[in-house]
Amino acid sequence: MKRKVVLCLAALAVIVGAAALGVTGWMVFQPGPYAFATGKPVPLSAYQGPAPTGVPVELAGADPAMRGAYVAAMADCQACHTAPGGKPFAGGRAFVLPFGTIYTPNLTPDPETGIGNWTDAQFLNAVHRGVAPDGSHYYPAFPYPSYTMLSDEDVLAIKAHLFSLLPVKQANRPNTFGFPYNQRWLMAIWSALFNPDERFRPVPEQSPEWNRGAYLVEAAGHCGECHTPRNLMQALDQRAKFGGATAEGWTAYNISADKVSGIGDWSAEELAAYLSTGHAHGRGVASGPMGEAVELSLSQLTKADIGAIVTYLKSVPAVKGDLPALAGPAPATPQLAGLDNPVGKRIFEGNCASCHAWTGAGAAREEAQLTGVRAVNDPGGANVALMVLHGSGAPTPHRPHMPGFGNAYSNDEIAAVTNYVTARFGARSSTLTAADIAALREAN
Repeated sequence: MKRKVVLCLAALAVIVGAAALGVTGWMVFQPGPYAFATGKPVPLSAYQGPAPTGVPVELAGADPAMRGAYVAAMADCQACHTAPGGKPFAGGRAFVLPFGTIYTPNLTPDPETGIGNWTDAQFLNAVHRGVAPDGSHYYPAFPYPSYTMLSDEDVLAIKAHLFSLLPVKQANRPNTFGFPYNQRWLMAIWSALFNPDERFRPVPEQSPEWNRGAYLVEAAGHCGECHTPRNLMQALDQRAKFGGATAEGWTAYNISADKVSGIGDWSAEELAAYLSTGHAHGRGVASGPMGEAVELSLSQLTKADIGAIVTYLKSVPAVKGDLPALAGPAPATPQLAGLDNPVGKRIFEGNCASCHAWTGAGAAREEAQLTGVRAVNDPGGANVALMVLHGSGAPTPHRPHMPGFGNAYSNDEIAAVTNYVTARFGARSSTLTAADIAALREAN
């Protein structure tokens, strides 16, 4: 009898172990970021078309300073390495993760607290491999698995731009990770599994514009780091490429070709307008991390580069999402019989209708339109709530200003007005609670 029990337990252990290995293998052995494309990638040196790396042809004759600034904008470095109200590139921005808070480091050329003493080799090692000059490994909140595709020349152009900045003496803040997440040596194993440490490889069968777009999206812009869901080992799940994820509490929506929850029904002109200005007619306004990406990176790119990004994005296969189809225009005279939310209605009437209009069509300018906007049609409600809490930030040339109401209203009230807006103008109402709003405040 005992022998049978031992044999059964041994067999069960083998089955469980095999299943664990299978799941691990499934996560590790994934398709490449653009493996969906027809054609075979080749080394950059073997590619016969126009170089997909570096600056666009319009800036081919630009001086090194302008070229470095452009490549740094392509890579969107400033957003993550600038704390709210802080000096650009001086670090200190907090990213609240499920296992603690990580603070971005100082990238100015200060020799004591920044990168002023870094050599070219050390900078390349950090960007391509996620390894600091002291040999420690960075957490993949620093998107080196995407940056590893950047050419050496582009990485060093970024370094040259950073070294041209005024030094800022600002010590780096320690992360707050607890055990075992504070064991940086584990990142060496993670990196060996999920960072290929390979430079960008063009696909000759694809057009030069597509290859430029692939480089901008996958390497420099690292779009998948926000818009692609992660697996249990916190690596990008390329099988659900661009299917949507969460970034700093905000929902980074599906940007695959799915026509319901993605961008499959967006025209090339709409995508170009959204990427370059943060707004497309009837599609809404870029907010949160995406708003920063537009302001500090995408709006700085040439028209040709924006076109290349659009070409590449339009080629990405559809990933079916779980968001409902967008609701149509709200009626001029709302039917509120089934919308029992007096608190949300009161707040909307008092503080929202003057800009957004009672119909949600936008009163003063079309950027204030609520109908047909993905965030308003998202039953999760997080992005609407975060906009109510924090607004759109300081006014910029590329997006209208919306004030934040986080200090004016309680968590219950923020939840109520969010649920009212999504029910009034969206496909399905969100059901946020005060506890949900408190969690969003903490994450931001």
